[in-house]
This record gives sequence, C-alpha cells and structure tokens, in this order.
Amino acid sequence: MLLDIVKAFLVGVCASAPLGPIAILVIQKSIGKGHRAGFITGLGASVVDTLYASIAIFALAFAQKFIDDHQNIILLVGGVVLAVLGTVMMFSNPLRKLGTKGEQKVSVKDFAQALLMGFSNPASIFVIFTLFAFFGLADDSPQTWRVAPIILSLSAGSVTYWFTFSGILSHLRKGFSLRTILWISRITGAIVIIIGIALLVDGLFRVIFYGMPII
Repeated sequence: MLLDIVKAFLVGVCASAPLGPIAILVIQKSIGKGHRAGFITGLGASVVDTLYASIAIFALAFAQKFIDDHQNIILLVGGVVLAVLGTVMMFSNPLRKLGTKGEQKVSVKDFAQALLMGFSNPASIFVIFTLFAFFGLADDSPQTWRVAPIILSLSAGSVTYWFTFSGILSHLRKGFSLRTILWISRITGAIVIIIGIALLVDGLFRVIFYGMPII
C-alpha cells in the first residue's frame, strides 16, 4: 500500500508537469503577482486533477462515453472559455496594485481561473488514467479504503509540484524588469487565446464540414 501511495504522488506530479494552459496561467500569476498568487492558481489545478482522478478510478467508462458523445460541444465551449480567459490574461495589468514587497494581493479569481481552465479540458481524465496504468495503479474493481489514500497522495503530489513550480518562477521574477513582467503577461495570455481558438476552430470544423451534431 505504501508503494501505491508513493506511485500516486508521482502521478500527481506527472499530471501537473505538462506545459498546458493552466501551467501558462501559473507562470503569468507567479511572475506577475508572486509566489502566493501562483500557488493559489496551482491549487485550483490540483482540485481539478483530484476530481478527474476520482472519476478516472470510479467512472472512467461513463466519462469516456460522455466525452465521446459530447466532444463537439466540449471543444466549442472549452475553446470559448480558454479564449476569454486568455483575453483577460492578455489585457490585465500585472503591475496594478503591486505591493511594497513586490507581491500583489491574492484573490479568489486566481483560483477560479484555474478551475475554469481545468474543467474546459475534461480529456485530462484520460491522461491521469494513463498515468495510473503506467504506474500500475489501475484497478477494475476499486475499493474506497484503498482508493482514498491514493487520491489524497495524488493531490499532495499535484500541490507539491505547483508550490515548487510557482516558487521557482517567483524567485526568477526578481531579475525581471517591470516592462518584462508586463510583456510576459501579454505573451502568456496570447498563447492561451491561440489554444482556445484552435479548440473552437476544431469544433466548428467538425460541425460545419462533417455535419456532426453540436450536442
């Protein structure tokens, strides 16, 4: 059981590591607002990862069917959500209300933005389940007493990753000028917008050219 807990911790780290929209958001928050804001944003991602891990263990077949049946609407809605969040990131001013120690006030919005980004990509469930299979944690008949510590360990791995990741970025920001921080904010926002538009175009292409239903 102890070995499974260690493996679950590694799953949490590995699931958080890829440079996707949430990681880009954490980069922006950590460099623009400091360690606390970056970590709070990462906590939003950890909540999503924990929820998706629970679904992957107990209801993967249902989740897979739901995503397959509603793929187009997921692409369209997810694309719009990412494009809107990217626009907010791009045009927000990370230097506004800058504290005396270089840290901005942490708000619930940082956490909520990460939640929205995470929920806009439900396919992450399959990434987590793949990691479960890779580390030998997949189980056809999960039992609550065994799964609970695994889920908690996965969450701890994710939280540890985001705490470390945001801390490193926050430390690096000390060497950046205010103008550089502003440009990083603009560029990271633009990247998220591009990802959102790509998802939106993919969904529209399926609906318009392949005649697939939206819902």
